[in-house]
Formats: sequence, C-alpha cells, structure tokens
Amino acid sequence: MAEIRIEGLRKTYGGKTALDGVDLHIEDGEFFGLFGPSGAGKTSLLRCVAGLETPDEGRILMDGEDVSDLPPSERGAAMVFESYALYPHLTVWENIAYPLRERKMEPNVVKQRVEETAERLGVSHTLNRRPQTLSGGEMQRVAIGRAIAREARAYLLDEPLSHLDAQLREQMRAELKRLHRQMGASFLYATPDQLEAMTLPDRIAALDSGKVAQCGPPLELYDRPSHAFVARCLGDPPMNLIAGSVDGEGFFTAESVETPPLRVKAPPGPALLGARPEALTLSVEAEAHDPGRVSFTARVFAAEMRGDYAVVALTAGEERIQAVAAERPSAYRYDEKRIVSFLKENAYLINPATDSVVSLQAHIEGDVE
Repeated sequence: MAEIRIEGLRKTYGGKTALDGVDLHIEDGEFFGLFGPSGAGKTSLLRCVAGLETPDEGRILMDGEDVSDLPPSERGAAMVFESYALYPHLTVWENIAYPLRERKMEPNVVKQRVEETAERLGVSHTLNRRPQTLSGGEMQRVAIGRAIAREARAYLLDEPLSHLDAQLREQMRAELKRLHRQMGASFLYATPDQLEAMTLPDRIAALDSGKVAQCGPPLELYDRPSHAFVARCLGDPPMNLIAGSVDGEGFFTAESVETPPLRVKAPPGPALLGARPEALTLSVEAEAHDPGRVSFTARVFAAEMRGDYAVVALTAGEERIQAVAAERPSAYRYDEKRIVSFLKENAYLINPATDSVVSLQAHIEGDVE
C-alpha cells in the first residue's frame, strides 16, 4: 500500500483554475475523502494522482518516490470512474481480467484473482454476463472489482456511487467500508455527497474552487468548521446563517431577527451568526431569560417527516430557519409563533470578508445586561 503526498499541486484548463496549490498527506492504508461540489477540483486531483493529467506545478509522491512524471502504468494506482467505464463487448469475467492480462500475468493467476475478486464483491453469478445485462449496483461492483483485482498501491474512486439509488448507495457504502477493512489499502475517494463524506473516510479534505478549505476527521469538520464553505456544505439540513454585523463596541446585532445584542471579540463589520438545526430548541412560550442562550421569535412555514424526526422550516424577518424536532410534523401548524433558541456554546460567528469561522463561545466577552 502507499503513502501519498501531494505538494503544491496546480492545474488549469484553458485559463480556468481546477487546482490551486493543493497540499495533502494520505497515510498508508488510510481511507481518505475528497469532498466538494461539482467543479471543486476532486476529479482533476484524482486524475493527476493517477497520471491521466499532468499538473502545471507541484509534485505527487508515493512512499517518498516522486511519481509526477511517471506514466499511469508505472504508478501502481487503480482508478474507479464515475461512469463505470466497463467494456460492453466483454463479459464481467473479461472486464475484471483485462488489467491483469495487460500486465502479462499467468493465466492461472488471472483466473484465481478474478474468481476471488468476484466472490469478495458478490458478483460471481454475473461472470458470464455482459455489463448491459447488469443492474446499476452490479455494474458498480464490477467496476470496483476490476480495480482491486490488480492489487494496486492506491485505489482512486471518483464518485463511484453517484448513479445509484438511495438504497443501493447505502448498501455500497457498507460494502466499501468492509472492503477497505479487509484489504487495508489506501483509498482516495471523491464525493459531492455529504453523507458519504461523513460516514466513509477516516479523514476528509473539503475542496472549494480548487483549494483545500479544511482537512481532518469528518466530525471535526462538522463540529469545528474553520471555513464558511465547510460550515455551509456539511450538514443536512445545512447550518442556519443569520446575517448581521458587529459594531464598534463589539456587539453583534442581527439584521432582521430580533435578538438581544451579543458581545463578541470580533472586528467591526458584517458577520453571520451560525447554528446547526439540531442545536435549535422550539418552544411555544418564551422562557425565563437565560444568558447562555440566544433566543428569537419565528413563525412556522412548513414541516416534513424525516423518519424518526421532523425538519421544521420557520421564517424570522427575512431569514429562513430550519430546526430538527422530535415531534411529528402535525405538531407544527402553518404561521404559528415559536420561540427559537440555542446555546451560545453551539453557535458560530462567521466573517464574510475572510470566510473564517470561530466558535461564538470562544469570542464572548460577557453577557449583555
């Protein structure tokens, strides 16, 4: 397996920057995720590591060896593409065997590898069939099988579950976790799906316009986002962001939500107050003043069931707020008034000028009387 180091990687396509000085360290045997929306640079980064694209600047090292100028065949990286990229005229057996035969392996070794891989991924029953006769889940397993059969130094997976339905994605997430544990291989996994990003990798790098916004364990990025992009993109429902400003005396005041001013340690200027939907409490009547909480009045706009919880949408002035509630949607009537509150320790302050995020608790000087 391989330790991968990416140093100062830059890549442009026709004047458009895809990668802008990316630095990453993927440990030997780690399941590492690349998270970000379409156009963030995930696929470009994988293709550079695989050798399918040549970076304009920077280096790629595998186990300390600079492979930046090596062709794909000499890097020892296997890639699983978003589109499966299976050969339609070949059977499943022949698709899995193809990269092994290209490396001139002995026929008995090829046969053993193909059968072991098919058994591991549960596609033994499809070996004599062609890709067009398979389900989406079966095709994805075969595409993964073709990559892992060659026993590469690193496995690069580019949004491999994006074409599957929700149930199949759930099954394949479990399969990929099991496969990684079984192989102990280095996985570099690109996804725009926050659920995959939160549940699959050991660590993730959040990519924003070709730059690494933040890197670390998924829960660390969720609980302690350092960049506004990370705060907005990780979480379903996403973090609530209330627009306001910090005045010259260090008080944050919301623009359209009536809350007592909050004293914070932040420079004067525009700011956003952030709180996760699950951190919000909804009550019918105002409670006694609690200096440790932020409270304001909102009106119910809609509520929908999400299994064992409900997501309640509310309006407060010009702000749209979402809260996670244990009650069923029928407990919330349209346009009824609710008191929204959350602990200051669960809130964040965002500086729009720098996109930096800090814990509100760490920036509170004192409570406003």
